[in-house]
Amino acid sequence: MAFARSFRCAHCAVEVSLDAPGTTHRNHCPACLWSRHLDRNVPGDRDADCSGGMEPIAVTVRGEGRWVLIHRCTQCGRLRLNKTAGDDNVLQLMRLAALPLTMPFVPFAADSDDGDRRPASPGPRKPRHGKMIKKQGGHVAT
Repeated sequence: MAFARSFRCAHCAVEVSLDAPGTTHRNHCPACLWSRHLDRNVPGDRDADCSGGMEPIAVTVRGEGRWVLIHRCTQCGRLRLNKTAGDDNVLQLMRLAALPLTMPFVPFAADSDDGDRRPASPGPRKPRHGKMIKKQGGHVAT
């Protein structure tokens, strides 16, 4: 029985080969990193009922420095880990890795109505102006 050795990405329409360096169950597009919700419990089982789009939302690192994609289903919300492949778009992977740096970890209010906003740090210190005294032939500020 013959089966397809490629698929068309439902997100960006790139033709994707199932043969990929570094993974045995390619199920994401190397160009845009999107996938489809096909597997329920183990990679390759194809038992999921959903078939929603799996958005790449982050990357993490496993074991010996192996990068892994984190996908979230746009239909049911399920999270899945997915090994990266050797031909994945490096710029897209780096964009995902840097994404947390673009968002503050603490929410900041744009405007405060209470009028009691203080800066997080006092800023640079101004030099103190004191009187000059004579000490052993030189001037020293106090």
